[in-house]
Amino acid sequence: MNSSTWLIYLLAVIGLSLSPGPNGLLALTHGALHGQRMALYTISGGVLGFIGVVALAMFGIGALLKASLMWLVVLKWLGGAYLVWLGIQLWRAPPVGINVGKSATPRSGSSLFRQGLLAAVSNPKVLLFFSAFLPQFVDPERSLFLQFLIMAGTFAVVELLTELLIASMANRIAPWLQKSGRRFNQACGGIFIAIGLALPLRG
Repeated sequence: MNSSTWLIYLLAVIGLSLSPGPNGLLALTHGALHGQRMALYTISGGVLGFIGVVALAMFGIGALLKASLMWLVVLKWLGGAYLVWLGIQLWRAPPVGINVGKSATPRSGSSLFRQGLLAAVSNPKVLLFFSAFLPQFVDPERSLFLQFLIMAGTFAVVELLTELLIASMANRIAPWLQKSGRRFNQACGGIFIAIGLALPLRG
């Protein structure tokens, strides 16, 4: 992966991490109810789960590429169409709401870790998303394993930092999402639509 492709990937990953999803909502909820330190267990479980999903998507793509490079072109266009559809759904989605005023029963770190991990790996939409998203950046002439390390590592760092920020600011973010969440969803949806339209056209 060259530096220009990595920068585009980094920007796309930042947009993905900021968009509403089960793990972001968990980080927000657990940050509000249990505090940033305990929410770190939830976030770490989710990041580990995402790395596993990225591995499944990447090496599934690799198996197809061994059969024919034509599959990469097919995956790019199908993936682009899926990202546009996902962006439209997100654009139309209602704002995320969360009640942070309730007191919480104390939870163990391992319990929060498992919840974050399961939220990442049990959502089939996550695997579909990465299967659509990653082919836009795969270079069939370079090591797939090295590209996996770069892509998974970049995503893990961005997701960890983003969710930590969300957890630390949970009590301020939640009311804002209830008020301005629709515009936020539209901005994130617009990012996905732009990615879906533009990336399949890259060489």
